[in-house]
Amino acid sequence: MAVFWIGQRRFATKGAARAAVQEVLHGYPVGTVLSGEVFDLLRDLLDMHPDAEDKIGVGVADIRIAPSPHPKYKKYPAFEVVRTDESTIDFSYRDCIDHPSLRSQVHNVMRVEVEDKTTAYFESRLAEETFVSDESGRPLQLNDTAVSYFRGPSFAQIADGFAATEGGWEVIELTPSTQQGLGQFADRDQAGRWRAHWEDRAILGLLTTSENRTRPRS
Repeated sequence: MAVFWIGQRRFATKGAARAAVQEVLHGYPVGTVLSGEVFDLLRDLLDMHPDAEDKIGVGVADIRIAPSPHPKYKKYPAFEVVRTDESTIDFSYRDCIDHPSLRSQVHNVMRVEVEDKTTAYFESRLAEETFVSDESGRPLQLNDTAVSYFRGPSFAQIADGFAATEGGWEVIELTPSTQQGLGQFADRDQAGRWRAHWEDRAILGLLTTSENRTRPRS
């Protein structure tokens, strides 16, 4: 079966991704405000929602465990978004996993298509002994480092700009989800255009994971 992505997290199957999310949902008491890597997972999951724009609204301040908004299922937990204006709304992880937005699917494949570039940047910084945060100057640890776009346009801005030049998300055809291995652009000429577009605009840097967590996503 094909791998499944939530943000930059690669899962062996869609079922494995669902199990990871369910572990969060049932692993914390109602009222818990999620933080750290768990928040990152759910924030990336929210971006996959078919109605992500409406769910995110003015911006996401927190994601927490809350009672289900449906009276019949009040005893079951649910995920709730707390927006920056303090309004709240629930979202279904099933909708995110079973019906991900086309934009989120293409974003994931776009990341795969330039993964060799970001990996090469990471390795070059390690080899050059400049393995420190570009924001704070703190020495970095291999397991606590993020390749970040904080010094220029975000990945989302670069990706969305490319989709616009191509004529929209619908004209970007991906390899079938049933195909084994990593997702790719079906049109390899289009893949080349994406890589060139990315190379012209991406300004990479290194941050700690906590520093990168606070960066805008769009």
